[in-house]
Amino acid sequence: MIHAEGVTEVTDTTFDAEVLAPGLPVLVEFTADWCGPCRQLAPVLGAIAREEAGRLKVVQVDVDHSPAVAARYAVLSTPTLLVFQDGEPVRSMVGARPKRRLLQELEEVLGAAV
Repeated sequence: MIHAEGVTEVTDTTFDAEVLAPGLPVLVEFTADWCGPCRQLAPVLGAIAREEAGRLKVVQVDVDHSPAVAARYAVLSTPTLLVFQDGEPVRSMVGARPKRRLLQELEEVLGAAV
C-alpha cells in the first residue's frame, strides 16, 4: 500500500473501531498500490494528518486488501475520500487534489470539530 506518513492503515477488521467510534471526524482514503493519483495524494494526506491532528483523524484503506469495507461504502474508484462524523459518512470526494483544495472541502467538518 502507498503509505502516507502519519496516516493509520485500517482494514476490514479494524475499520469499525478506528473510523465509526465516537470522537474526531475521520478522513478515510480508499487507496491501492497501483493507483497513480493515490501516490500524488499521499504527501497531502500526511501533511493534513500532522497539521490537523487535534481536529481530524486521517486513515487509509487498501481496497485490494480490505474489499469488504470498500464494497460496504460503494467505492468504485481510487482515490476515494470519505469523511465520517459520529460514525456516518458526511462527505465524499473522488480523485487526487492539492492540499489547499482538500482543506477547503474539509472546512465545514473541521469547523464543527473546533
